[in-house]
Amino acid sequence: MTTAPIHQVKADLFKVLGHPARIRVLEVLRDGERSVSELIPAVGLESSHLSQQLGVMRRANLIQARKEGASVVYSVGNPMLFDLLDLARKILTSSLADTRDLLAELEASDVPARADRRR
Repeated sequence: MTTAPIHQVKADLFKVLGHPARIRVLEVLRDGERSVSELIPAVGLESSHLSQQLGVMRRANLIQARKEGASVVYSVGNPMLFDLLDLARKILTSSLADTRDLLAELEASDVPARADRRR
């Protein structure tokens, strides 16, 4: 039996994380375990679509499920996923700040050109 190279395993993880609904599920589960009936309004998906996304995440071992009476309750298997989401937010924030700074520079350098057009 051969194992996949680590870069393939990492790519597979990011493929699973590459859906907005799955990210939203993780964000909701950050506050603790939730039943499907609690996840539906919090995530904003129909039951069937949410179940599909939860299945993908379970198969990837990102979340865990347990029965509680008639309900299924989900939780995050590894809290380091939240560190990954936090890091992604920091990367996006940094990138947007850089873009904002560049835009400000461009607008400042365009001021004389706009003044010339008004004459």
